[in-house]
Amino acid sequence: MSEEIHHKARIIQINETGEGQRVDNYLFKFLKNIPKSRIYRMLRTGEVRINKKRSKPSDKLNFGDEVRLPPLHQSSSVQIMLPKDVHDRLLNAILYEDEDLMVINKPPGLAVHGGTENSFGVIDILRQALPTLKCLELAHRLDKDTSGCLLIAKKRESLKALQQLFKEGGCQKTYFALVHGRWPKNWHSIDDPLLKSLLPSGGHRVSVHPEGKEALTTVNIETLFAKHSLLRLSPKTGRTHQLRVHLSYRGYPIVGDLKYGQRRLDQTLPATEKSRLFLHAQKIAFIHPKTQEKLSVEAPLYADLQAVLEQISV
Repeated sequence: MSEEIHHKARIIQINETGEGQRVDNYLFKFLKNIPKSRIYRMLRTGEVRINKKRSKPSDKLNFGDEVRLPPLHQSSSVQIMLPKDVHDRLLNAILYEDEDLMVINKPPGLAVHGGTENSFGVIDILRQALPTLKCLELAHRLDKDTSGCLLIAKKRESLKALQQLFKEGGCQKTYFALVHGRWPKNWHSIDDPLLKSLLPSGGHRVSVHPEGKEALTTVNIETLFAKHSLLRLSPKTGRTHQLRVHLSYRGYPIVGDLKYGQRRLDQTLPATEKSRLFLHAQKIAFIHPKTQEKLSVEAPLYADLQAVLEQISV
């Protein structure tokens, strides 16, 4: 059993993954090898500070909050050394890199970080593969089954700048989604408000609700097939599962979406056309936080999604 020791206090900044979570629930996942009793004691005694203030376990986290953690002696027995081919898979997926950040073409089926359901994720693999980089942090997240452009910060100041860009809408993301049905040519946007509900299991589900938060998605048709549409989507807000819920609610669920889709429709596909969630972050564009130049990176479709398109186009 190995041990991970943090001799100094740490500051972590809350991104969209932690936004809206209770402090205790967030820390249970972030410090998965620390006993819950220790986490509650840290909160009770003020060792954990949110924006330099004491926090109660039930307090909700906001995007950009700074959480101070005390020095910890943390068991890392669940952190396994991964085979070199796993490292190579991600290193070969790097689309762009400089001294401040990198963009990778995230493979499908891989969570962005480890948690209760995944012992490791993209960020854990990169930290193992690139041990000389002292800071590697997710600037945003993608769902486990979504592939494509994922932005990683290599410096603390870069992380803060990139998260601020996301918060202010300064980062433009474009997705490819294959949906069931032929999308109407006169539909160019979806603005249904979205409400996120916490499930007893600890997960969450998002639905269209009049009391939900504002959500806007622009839609353009890339290709129309006989019974499907390949859409180019641009989320103008960053709500959880926004694209999946918007499309499903409008009656055009994404192919392979097991949570918000329609399995009845997925089952009508020939076996050779069945796929995982057909959602791919095709492009990301933003002003580089250091150079102030426009940076635009595109991620090619993975072979499994390309194969689906080839099959339905026959």
